[in-house]
Amino acid sequence: MISNLAYIHPGAKLGNNVTVEPFAYIADDVEIGDDSWVGPQATIMSGTRMGHNCQVFPGAVVGAIPQDLKYHGEKSLLEIGNHVIIRECATLNRGTEASMTTRIGSYNLIMAYVHVAHDCIIGNNCIIANSVNLAGHVEIADFVILGGMSAVHQFVKIGSHAMIGGGSLVRKDVPPYVKASREPLSYVGVNAIGLSRRGFNDEQISRIHDIYRILFVTGKNVQHSIDTIESTLPHTPEREAILSFVKAADRGLMKGYGSEE
Repeated sequence: MISNLAYIHPGAKLGNNVTVEPFAYIADDVEIGDDSWVGPQATIMSGTRMGHNCQVFPGAVVGAIPQDLKYHGEKSLLEIGNHVIIRECATLNRGTEASMTTRIGSYNLIMAYVHVAHDCIIGNNCIIANSVNLAGHVEIADFVILGGMSAVHQFVKIGSHAMIGGGSLVRKDVPPYVKASREPLSYVGVNAIGLSRRGFNDEQISRIHDIYRILFVTGKNVQHSIDTIESTLPHTPEREAILSFVKAADRGLMKGYGSEE
């Protein structure tokens, strides 16, 4: 159902069974997949590519130009996967010349008042809680949960299955499988409950604990920790995922358990 009180530019492409409620605005060069819903007073701007079964709630602004001085009007994109829920007053910006695209995967819940800035990459099955702010170029892997009112510094990376407590200031990279909280942001344990719910067995979780004891609890520096992990712990997919992330952490890692500010 498409309301005759909505504005849809003739150049927009809507799939089958798309609902557009009164006073929604859909600009030119927008693509929306089948069975999606655009709520009243939602705004979807040029350059947005949205998959099927998505929901955009009232007041959300999807695909606005970047809030970045290096943006000079170039044609860029916001790509959104399938089964994505975008709640009230969230703002999702397109890319800049740095990558030309902001990407949001499938099965994500983006709660009210979230801001996703230019050139961010968000994986699949993530929950971004109310009033989270992501600066430009942030990368978030699959199955991440970001607690409400958290703020993530530009270029920060957050690994898969990580869970970050509400109100956190995320200035450094957060590796996979962990829980992070406190100020400054620190390791507070392995996300064991989340991992168990997603099919990780006790042995896998135990080995992840072993890795992070070395990395974040023993007080060793990062390179010494890497050397110890590689020389003493068995090869597993989880070990390799953690080591790969840590070695590529350009902004440095969050603090370990009990670290001094």
